[in-house]
Amino acid sequence: MRYNERELLSLARQPAEKAAEVLMRLPKKGSVLKKRLVKLVVNFLFYFRTDEAEPIGALLLEQCRIIKEEENVFSISFVEEPERKYCFECDSEEQCQEWIEALKRARSVLCPPCCLPSGIGLW
Repeated sequence: MRYNERELLSLARQPAEKAAEVLMRLPKKGSVLKKRLVKLVVNFLFYFRTDEAEPIGALLLEQCRIIKEEENVFSISFVEEPERKYCFECDSEEQCQEWIEALKRARSVLCPPCCLPSGIGLW
């Protein structure tokens, strides 16, 4: 999917339903856990370097699987590419469970136009 980058950045600046610094591993081969600020806004999970204001990536939480992997680790993968798994390590099992619940609620959100900055959407 393609999105209007300017409008997506505007969405990333909106107040978050949930945000925290966690360890994150991308689905790239050889990827290691790195501390990232993750921010849940509507049904997007944005991730940032901890010292930067603009996101380095975003996950649209439609058709995703959210799985608890370990006590304080969960993963996100997508129906059309289940082998591409994003892993997140939280500070505690409680924080992990809170993230899982928030993400599961967000993945089923259908955003009416009034929730999003004008113009955001598929091209």
